[in-house]
Amino acid sequence: MSSRPHLDYRAKSHLSYFAYVCHRISGLLLACFIPLHFLMLSQSLRGVQGFDASLKLTDFWVFKFGEWVLVILLAIHLAGGVRLLMIEFGPWKGLRKGWIQFSILFAIACGLLFLYFAN
Repeated sequence: MSSRPHLDYRAKSHLSYFAYVCHRISGLLLACFIPLHFLMLSQSLRGVQGFDASLKLTDFWVFKFGEWVLVILLAIHLAGGVRLLMIEFGPWKGLRKGWIQFSILFAIACGLLFLYFAN
């Protein structure tokens, strides 16, 4: 019978754990998007009619919402990745809660700017 190590749940309530989870989930969702994007682009190989038919799908509100979610996911993943690079290679010590807050604000700002310029 193996004994599992005791996990301190205080570590999972830390803001850095939230940033870690957001970075991982955004990366997984972006990885799920890539095959769909390639599928849409492959329709151009079938000619103009095939590509135009697939582009008509993007006029629905679901796809417009999906574009907005994609921009948010890209911003979250970018900000989280830059935060990790700064922690790994920067001269600073610690997890820097201010960087996490900046990452969240950056993602929100990117989403709002996309909504503003998309219309």
